[in-house]
Amino acid sequence: MKVMVIVKASKNSEAGVMPSEKLLADMGRFNEELVKAGIMLAGEGLHPSVKGKRIQFSGGKRTVVDGPFSETKELIAGYWLWQVRSMEEAVEWARRCPDPMPGEDAELEIRPIFEADDFGAEFTPELRAQEDRLRLQIEQQQHKA
Repeated sequence: MKVMVIVKASKNSEAGVMPSEKLLADMGRFNEELVKAGIMLAGEGLHPSVKGKRIQFSGGKRTVVDGPFSETKELIAGYWLWQVRSMEEAVEWARRCPDPMPGEDAELEIRPIFEADDFGAEFTPELRAQEDRLRLQIEQQQHKA
C-alpha cells in the first residue's frame, strides 16, 4: 500500500526558520534508511504558507487566496510518499523519524493513498486505461528530465 506521511507545520516552520545542520543530517540518514528498505518513493519540504496560494471553489466560481494561512496546525511543512506492506509498517517507520520540529510540538500524519479498486464500478475500464496512460507519461517525462 502507498501512504502519504505528512509533516505538520509549526510556528517556526511557518516563520521560515530553516532546519539546523544536525536535523538535515539526521533526516538525510533517515531518508537513506527508507530508500535502502525500498519504502521511500518521494519526499520534500515545503516553503511556509506565506509563499503559497489557495484556490477556493464555490458555485462554479474560483477565488485565489494569498498566504499566509492562519491555522498552523492544519498546514503542511513537508511530506513523504512511502510504499509499505501495511499501516502498521508505516507507523513503525514514522516512529523512527527524527523529531521534525525540535523544541516545538511536532506531528506526522499518515494517510493511505487510494488504489484503483477503492473507487468501485465508477472507475470504468476506460478511466483505468486513461489513468494508466497518464502514469506512464509522467514516468517517461521524469526519466527525460
